[in-house]
Amino acid sequence: MIDVTCAIILRGNKILVTQRSEKMSLPLKWEFPGGKIEESETAEECIHREIKEEINIEIKLIEKLESKIFHYETFTIKLIPFLSEYLSGEIFLTEHKDFKWLPKSQLAFLDWALADIPVLEEFLKLNL
Repeated sequence: MIDVTCAIILRGNKILVTQRSEKMSLPLKWEFPGGKIEESETAEECIHREIKEEINIEIKLIEKLESKIFHYETFTIKLIPFLSEYLSGEIFLTEHKDFKWLPKSQLAFLDWALADIPVLEEFLKLNL
C-alpha cells in the first residue's frame, strides 16, 4: 500500500484542483494536489512539501479528513486528505498540466482520478 496525501485547498469560496499531465499515470485526470509520503516523513510534512514542490504555494492545514483506501488494478493507495487554506505564493506547475480555482458546486463535473472521488464525495457533504 502506498500512503499518499492530498490537499483540498480553499481560497475564499473556491477550491484548487489540478489536472495530471499526459506523462503522468492517470493522464489528464483531475485531482486534489499532493503526493507520496517519504520515509521518516509525517503526513503533515508531506503535504506541505508536495504542495510547495508541485505548485509553489504555501498552505495552512485546517483539518485532517478521513483516509480513503483505493485499489487500482496494479497497486493500492491510502489517500490522506487535508482540508487546508491558501496562504501565499504564485502557482507554478512543475508536474501538472493545468489548475483551476472552482466553486464547490462545479467540482463534480470534472473527470476525476478514481482515488480522489471518495475524498470529493466526503468534501461535498461538509457544510462549509
